[in-house]
Amino acid sequence: MKEFALIFRLKDISDFKPSPEQIRERMIWLGNIAAQNKLVDEGNTLLPAPGAAKTVKPDNMVTDGPYTEIKEFISGYIIVRAESIDEAVEIAKGNPIFKIGGNIEVREVLKTGK
Repeated sequence: MKEFALIFRLKDISDFKPSPEQIRERMIWLGNIAAQNKLVDEGNTLLPAPGAAKTVKPDNMVTDGPYTEIKEFISGYIIVRAESIDEAVEIAKGNPIFKIGGNIEVREVLKTGK
């Protein structure tokens, strides 16, 4: 099996406060993945604070803000085990983030050989 990062993105986090129902739906979704022994890591589920950000580039160049092409905020991620990216996408489809206009980026995690 391979491992995939599911990266959660929201368009605007400034006013987002998850309701108890939204939290419950997410916990059920995570529980179902864990019950299948496909949850590798719950990752960082903290929302980034709006406001100041810095980007570090080659040659130690530091600029204000995130990359200009990113118009969404990363709200967290998890790592799942799946046979293929298509299976990881199917796992992602069950997340309740879509009800609030969010999306999920699915990427294979590359192993470093350790």
